[in-house]
Amino acid sequence: MLTAIIDYESGNLHSAEKAFQRMAREVDGGEVVVTSDADVVARADRLVLPGDGAFPACAEELRGHRGIYEAMVEAVEQNGRPFLGICVGMQLMATTGHEYRDTPGLGWVAGDVVKITPRDSALKVPHMGWNNLVIDHDHDHDHAIFDGITSGDHCYFVHSYHFRVNDPAERLAHVDYGGDVTAVIGRDTMVGMQFHPEKSQDIGLRMIGNFLTWTP
Repeated sequence: MLTAIIDYESGNLHSAEKAFQRMAREVDGGEVVVTSDADVVARADRLVLPGDGAFPACAEELRGHRGIYEAMVEAVEQNGRPFLGICVGMQLMATTGHEYRDTPGLGWVAGDVVKITPRDSALKVPHMGWNNLVIDHDHDHDHAIFDGITSGDHCYFVHSYHFRVNDPAERLAHVDYGGDVTAVIGRDTMVGMQFHPEKSQDIGLRMIGNFLTWTP
């Protein structure tokens, strides 16, 4: 099993690489590589798309790495490879991002990436720090990514925009920050996390391990 963390020059991948490699050893999840090679992306069994910064810049960088972009889209859309988007990598799964200007996303999960607007003016944006997950669906339908995770477990966030998902079934978890802020999305073989699992200590590591053993 090969998991490819896609390097399209949009974020420091060192801590993510270390966390995924550590959990791959723990759960017998195969090999994890950081790559900007389209051939590696094409043959990987699982794909991880990280992202830091602004939606338009990340979208431009991703589409600008032409071989990688096409290989990733084919792997997910045609071949059903398990896919994990992290932070802006999750936001890029949307129909449209509205940061600075309207920018098309991958269109894999219908919805828009919009600025966080807490009801309480004392709550600052960006939403930064630890917050408690609320898992949105009943336990009979819990996603495999939540194995060993319960509502109230906390994860580490740094973001000013969040994913407003059109279909409530595709929002798997949220946090409260003066209103609902999407934390986890998913459908079919795709899942996305707004928080940084590699910075979320045991809970984040557990979810990385769950992704590495997920067989949708």
